[in-house]
Amino acid sequence: MTATTKYVIRYKLDGERRWDFAQLATGSLEEAQAALAKIHTDPALQITEIHVSKAL
Repeated sequence: MTATTKYVIRYKLDGERRWDFAQLATGSLEEAQAALAKIHTDPALQITEIHVSKAL
């Protein structure tokens, strides 16, 4: 089992500011994009301005 850390992902979804928590191994942008793709499955939604940081 891979060790994970809780991260907060801040982003814009169709221009609206949003945030979600995710358990990620490295906190990379690619991991965050994959986590958001699992949450928001509609391909028409535009996810932009992704920022990842460790949750407190």
